[in-house]
Amino acid sequence: MRKIQSADLSLEVIHRNAAGIDIGNESHYVAVPQSRDSQPVRRYGCTTGELKAMADWLKQCGIQTVAMQSTGVYWVAVYDILEQVGLEVYLVNARDTKNLPGRKSDVQESQWLMKLHTYGLLRNSFRPVQEIRTMRTYWRQRNDLVQSAGRHIQRIQKTLTQMNIQLANVLSDVSGVTGQAIIKAILEGERDPHKLAAFRDSRVKASEGQIARSLEGNWQPDLLFVLKQEQEGYEFCQKQMAECDQQLKQYLQNSEDRSQGAALPEEQRKARRQKKKGNKPQFDLRAELFRLTGTDLTRIDSIDVMTATTIISEAGYDMSKWETENHFVSWLRLCPDNRISGGKIIGKGRLPTNNRATVALRMAASTLRLSDTYLGAQFRRLRTKLGAPCAIKAMAAKLARLVYRMLRYGMKYLDRGAAFYDAEHRRLQIKHLKWKAANLGLRIVEAPAT
Repeated sequence: MRKIQSADLSLEVIHRNAAGIDIGNESHYVAVPQSRDSQPVRRYGCTTGELKAMADWLKQCGIQTVAMQSTGVYWVAVYDILEQVGLEVYLVNARDTKNLPGRKSDVQESQWLMKLHTYGLLRNSFRPVQEIRTMRTYWRQRNDLVQSAGRHIQRIQKTLTQMNIQLANVLSDVSGVTGQAIIKAILEGERDPHKLAAFRDSRVKASEGQIARSLEGNWQPDLLFVLKQEQEGYEFCQKQMAECDQQLKQYLQNSEDRSQGAALPEEQRKARRQKKKGNKPQFDLRAELFRLTGTDLTRIDSIDVMTATTIISEAGYDMSKWETENHFVSWLRLCPDNRISGGKIIGKGRLPTNNRATVALRMAASTLRLSDTYLGAQFRRLRTKLGAPCAIKAMAAKLARLVYRMLRYGMKYLDRGAAFYDAEHRRLQIKHLKWKAANLGLRIVEAPAT
């Protein structure tokens, strides 16, 4: 056994009954205060029996709170078992727990975590309640299937191009009704371009003759085999997505109704025409989200039902976890990363994150470019002033604040229109010019435009 680190009595003890766990793939090292056991650092395996024995030992030692790093997904099982026995679990970022150079071992790491937690120097990571975690599992799985289906479509298009089947030049989406009908007919042995073009849907802009000319290809057995496998992979992903939709629908319908009997607001007509998304769930997801949260986030411009579901599945519906909307924006890493020294900003940086809610809000903000709404007008002004990347981040933070207010305070969002924003911005500009002129001893007289 390595030498036990000595206690530091110069700091105020915040969590007296604290322990630390160094999470690993094959084993976990657990450290408790030296006064609690003759062997204050123990090693446990990763099996369920070992984890339950770990929890029992911690309870015997009088431990009430435990800190551990969020290492991969190895912490999930440990977290769940410790939570089940009533222990408070702190899940901390590894970047916040770095030890001094030369002090890196499993034993010392667990003791270091225990020491930091004892003195209240660790920040707990947010983890939603079990109800939201279950919903998140279904939604993340569905999104993974959407991405897998997209990769199959990309390889289908590549294979068709290699055979000089220029279907992508006459169809906007080979996964649509016409594209899928033609591909299935090809796999069934049809090679006549005119017969294949007859599958054209009436909504397709290209004529039947144009489609027929694009289907005069160089048929190769090896590429047809690849096409068959990729099409089967795409159909399999679609089948699994349908199963995910059914499971998610059933789970949401069995969840608690927080709408308090309120009726679902009518779906407002967006100022910009929305393109129909082929990967949307095949049930009324908007109504289920309204039942779950008691509010309709899709009332906010640029936030559709897919974006709203991503936000709810990642952050939950209980915004009281964040003291203010600024804390929520900071958790999403949409706040400025100002480096301040001596009361001055000496540098700025971008806060990296892979938070799916943040990505969804950024994507939603980017769609405001052509929106004839209040938020759309604000985005265009910020883009002119700051550039597109900064404008997207700023508007994503704006959307996050609106989401926070609607979920926490039940506020309703009402779009005042782009014209209102432009008029308000003009009024503020005139007010600023008058103030500036007054400071220079001048006076501005408004005159009607000629």
